[in-house]
Amino acid sequence: MHVVELWRHPVKSLQGEPLDEAIVEDSGLAGDRRWGIVDCETGVVLTGRRVPSLLLASARLTDAGVELTLPDGDVLMAPSPRADDVLSNWIGRPVALVPAESVGAGVGEFFEDATDDTSAVVSWTMPPGRFVDALPLLVVTTASLRQGRALHPDGAWETRRFRPNIVVDVDGDGWVEDGWCARTVRVGTAAIQPVVPCERCTMVTRPQPGLERDLDMFKVLARNHGATFGVWTAVQTPGVVHVGDEVTLTN
Repeated sequence: MHVVELWRHPVKSLQGEPLDEAIVEDSGLAGDRRWGIVDCETGVVLTGRRVPSLLLASARLTDAGVELTLPDGDVLMAPSPRADDVLSNWIGRPVALVPAESVGAGVGEFFEDATDDTSAVVSWTMPPGRFVDALPLLVVTTASLRQGRALHPDGAWETRRFRPNIVVDVDGDGWVEDGWCARTVRVGTAAIQPVVPCERCTMVTRPQPGLERDLDMFKVLARNHGATFGVWTAVQTPGVVHVGDEVTLTN
């Protein structure tokens, strides 16, 4: 088994950036989900659940800060007053790009029916320090992607739909990473521990650049795998991970 993809998402719900090398910190991938777009009137961190258009923009980290690219091609350097103004005009309400540390524990939301945006909203408190829904890392295997394609051949089972941090290439098919929960996974110089399968929501159905809206993505996971995909993962030992690194299981 080896690492085939590494992804960092600097801004919650925006497209992330593929990496060849990533630093795994105690709280997650360095730079991952450290920023969020906050509604200035409500204080709520916006996500692609409430504002699907966020998934059409992208973010990457540079030496100067966060570089945002909007769907129209406009490139913004943030944080900055201009970036906040342009983001507000694009989203249609006053918003600001803020670091996770400035808001403490954010509030996350999902729709009770992941295929119906008019259904009731369920909220929970996210861990402080990053805009992550649950645990620091999300790990997915190529076996699960193949399993999804077998169940829904017309769907685009691309990793961008599922927004993982680490994608591991393994043989076979099936939901392989589920069996890693409570075990130690060594990757690069880091040691991580998958804890629980990641419960999915409407985000996997949302359109993204090059990916159409697809409600069947969630329906297939709900029918065949308890609406989960990938595993939420804790960090045991920080380290450095590269694409191509061997992945081993212990315990």
